[in-house]
Amino acid sequence: MAAEGKAIAKVNDLVIFVPYVVPGDVVDLQIRRKKNKYAEGEVVKFHELSPVRAVPFCQHYGVCGGCKWQVLPYQEQIKYKQKQVEDNLKRIGKIDLPEISPILGSDRTEFYRNKLEFTFSNKRWLTAEEVRQDVKYDQMNAVGFHIPGAFDKVLAIEKCWLQNDISNRIRNAVRDYAYEHDYSFINLRSQEGMLRNMIVRTSSTGELMVILICKITEDHEMDLFRQILQFIADSFPEITSLLYIINNKCNDTINDLDVHVFRGNDHIFEEMEGLRFKIGPKSFYQTNSEQAYNLYKITRQFAGLTGNELVYDLYTGTGTIANFVSRQARQVIGIEYVPEAIEDAKVNAEVNGIENALFYAGDMKDILTQDFINEHGRPDVIITDPPRAGMHQDVVDVILFAEPKRIVYVSCNPATQARDLQLLDDKYKVAAVQPVDMFPHTHHVENVVLLEIRPNTEN
Repeated sequence: MAAEGKAIAKVNDLVIFVPYVVPGDVVDLQIRRKKNKYAEGEVVKFHELSPVRAVPFCQHYGVCGGCKWQVLPYQEQIKYKQKQVEDNLKRIGKIDLPEISPILGSDRTEFYRNKLEFTFSNKRWLTAEEVRQDVKYDQMNAVGFHIPGAFDKVLAIEKCWLQNDISNRIRNAVRDYAYEHDYSFINLRSQEGMLRNMIVRTSSTGELMVILICKITEDHEMDLFRQILQFIADSFPEITSLLYIINNKCNDTINDLDVHVFRGNDHIFEEMEGLRFKIGPKSFYQTNSEQAYNLYKITRQFAGLTGNELVYDLYTGTGTIANFVSRQARQVIGIEYVPEAIEDAKVNAEVNGIENALFYAGDMKDILTQDFINEHGRPDVIITDPPRAGMHQDVVDVILFAEPKRIVYVSCNPATQARDLQLLDDKYKVAAVQPVDMFPHTHHVENVVLLEIRPNTEN
C-alpha cells in the first residue's frame, strides 16, 4: 500500500498506483496516466480476490472518493499506517530513531467524525453503473460530496458512515423538503441557484450545530431561506445551534462571511477532562473527538511537565492543546495565524478559569522571533502542530535559537515532519515516536514525536 490509500503493482520495474484494491488481488489494469517513473491505473477486471480483503460497508464506496481503505480489515489498515510513518521518518529524515511505538488505533471505526460538510449541486453525478444501465432521474439536483476531479459534480449521498446518523437524517430531510418545494440548487459553473452548502457539527456533550449556506440575490429568496430554516428547526429540536450564512461569492469559503443565528446558540462545546472548549462555526477542532483526547494525552505525556515549565504551543488553533496542558505548566504561550481562532482560544481559557495562558495571532515566522523569545522567555518545552506543509525554515531557526529542552512535534504529514526533524537533528535527538490513527478507512495518520536536546548542546 502507498500514499493516498492506493496499492502498488509493478510491471517491468514500472510502479503503478491503483486505487480500491489490496495486496494480493490479481487484476487486469488499464493505465490512465503515465509519468517517467510511475503510472496510475484502474482495475478493469478481477481474476482473484486477496485473502486480505474486507467487504466495503458503504453503498457509496468507490465513487464518492472517501474511505478508500474500506476493503482492508482495520488491523491491516493500521499496519500500513505504521509502515507509512516508519518509512517516511527513515527514508526522508535519515536520522537515528528509537523503536517506534505501535500505532494507537481508534476504538470507533464508524460514525467517529464530529464535522461534515455537504454540497448542493444541480448536476447529480451518475455512477458508471447508472450510465451503463441508462438510468434516468426525474430529479438531477443532489446534496452530498464532490466527486474527485469534478468540482461541479456532486454524488447524492443516501447514508454516510462517518458521522452520527443524525447527520444523515438532517441532510436527507433538507433534501426532500427542497425537492418538494422546488428550491434551486447551485450550478457551480454558472453560479446560479440558491442552496450551496450545509455543515453539521456534533460534540461529545450532545450538542448539535447545523449551518445552512445559500446564495440570496432577491427578496423572495430570503423568504424561502427562512422557511427552510424554520423547517429544520421544527423537524430537529435537538439542534442547539442553527446558523445560516449568505454566500454570494464564487467560492465556498466562509471565513470572510458573517454568520447569523436562526435559533439557539452561536456555538457548541466539546469537553475533555472537565475542560470545555467552545466551538464556533469557523473553529478548527480535531474531527475525531475521542482520538483527539488520546492524541493530546500523548502530547502532554511527552512534554514531561512538572508545573514549573514555560511552554510554547505553536500553531495553537483554538488553544486546545495549550489549555489542555496548562494545568501542568507554569505558563503556556500559544501562537496561531488565524485571529478568530486566537479569540476562541482566549474564550476557552476564560471559560475554564485558566489564567496562565497567553495567545498571540499572526504569521508564525513573523511572531516567533528572537525578540519575542527575549521578551517572553526561553521555553522549556515547545509543542508544535503545524499544517500539512510543515514548519517554515524561519520557524525551525527560531526553535533552534530558543533551545527548549524538549520539543513535542505533532504532525498530520509524516513526510514533512521527517524533513523538519532532519533540520533539527544537529541539536536534538528523537526520543520517542507514537503514531495515532485519527481517520479509519483513510490513509491519513497523525504522528507525535518527542525530541530531546542533545547533552553537548545544553546551555
